[in-house]
Parts: sequence; C-alpha cells; structure tokens
Amino acid sequence: MKIGLVLSGGGARGFAHLGVIKALEEFGLRFYQVAGTSAGSIAGAFYCYGYTPDEIFDRISQMGFLKSVRPAWAWTGLLSMDGFKEMMFRCMPENDFGALKIPLTVAAAEIRLGKVAYFDEGELIPAVLASSTIPALFNPVRQNGNVYVDGGIIDNLPVRPLVGKCDFIIASHCNPVAQRFDINSVKDVTERSLLIAINENTSKSKTHCNQVIEPPDLGKFSTFDLAKGREIFDIGYKYTKSNYKAIDFTLNEHTKHS
Repeated sequence: MKIGLVLSGGGARGFAHLGVIKALEEFGLRFYQVAGTSAGSIAGAFYCYGYTPDEIFDRISQMGFLKSVRPAWAWTGLLSMDGFKEMMFRCMPENDFGALKIPLTVAAAEIRLGKVAYFDEGELIPAVLASSTIPALFNPVRQNGNVYVDGGIIDNLPVRPLVGKCDFIIASHCNPVAQRFDINSVKDVTERSLLIAINENTSKSKTHCNQVIEPPDLGKFSTFDLAKGREIFDIGYKYTKSNYKAIDFTLNEHTKHS
C-alpha cells in the first residue's frame, strides 16, 4: 500500500510533525510520498533526505533559527532567510529534489498571481525557503521571475499533489484553534487572525485524507515558540502513540474515501 504523508505549516508547532513521524515509524509505517508547507516543508525536506525525526530535531535546534535570520532592511520584509539558507546547504549539500530518498512536494504561494505553486523537481532549498517566508516578516523569495511567500496562505495542508498517487493519506496538522485566547498584544491578534484564516483553507484538504492527526494541546503554543521545541515534539509523539494503533492506518470500510 502506498502511504502519503502531508505536513502542515505552523511555525514552531511544526516540531510536532517530527514526533508524529517518529510514532508512525514505530507503528511500522513507511511513506511513498510526502508533501509539506512552510514548517512542514522543512521537516519534510530533512526527513525525505534521510534524517530521522530525532536527528532533524537536533539539527534544527542546533541551527538556532532566530540567530540564523538577519535584518533585511527592505520594504518587502524585516528579516532575511539567508542565514537559514546557509545552514540548510550544510545539511543537504546536493540541493536537489532528485537527491531525496522519498519524493517530496513543497507548496508555496506566488504572491503576484495569488496562486499556489507546487515544487517537486529542481532545486530543493529555494523551494523550501519560498514555502516558509512569512509575509511582512521575511523577504519574499524571487525565482525565475516569480515572487513566492509562505504556502500556508493558500494551501496550508497540501494534500492535492498526493491524491490519486497514494492509496492512504495521513495528515499531520499542527494548527488547532484553541478555544481560549487572551489578547495581550498586536502580535497575538495578528497571529490568531492568520491562524483562523489558514484553518479555513485546510478544511477541504482534510476531507481528502484518510487520517488527520491534530494534537489539541498544540493550540497553546505560538508560531514563534521555538524554545519549546522539545515539548512540542513530545506532544506530537505521545498524542499519536496514545490515540492510534497500526491498524488505524490500513484501508477498511471506515477509512476509505466516500
């Protein structure tokens, strides 16, 4: 059976994907194809390249993401991803989708056309960076005459590239909208608004998945809670191990698409 894995965007909450993948591997699952947006594209790229979930966590933690971004001094964004780009090159020097052990599709938003773009061949790292550039915070990625920003704006759970190619699709979605919300700053309101908007574009995507793994406890974390990565990783792992069994990821009358 060909199993597809879809990884949502979510900033620091994306560490949960690594815990989910670790648990799924312990159930004996292996993936035929992977698709990801933003944080999901970062986790997906490392995983498809051949790193284990624990190795990915260690490498990203050691990168010191906040130290790797640099002031952009541009009207299009406050920060540049150049430092993170250099770190990714050190971890994945081939910089090519063809070098991946598992096929990967990365979703980004072409901001001028207002359309989603799916990358699955050619240069890997520019595609991942394009998918991860939060608008206004980071400079957009310009490539081949196009201008790309965070894919979560249009397709935060990019299942479409896997439909028809995989027999069973699992989604790891790390953006639950917590019912309790305290307004403490403009940043909080902005992030909450974006989270609500993004969840609207994932509703239809979820209907194309056989299983959607969405740990509710992730709702208490911010997009920028990078220092809490280990706790977020553990939530993804423990939730998956506690709420699912290997049989839940096999085709039966309850999991087949209607």
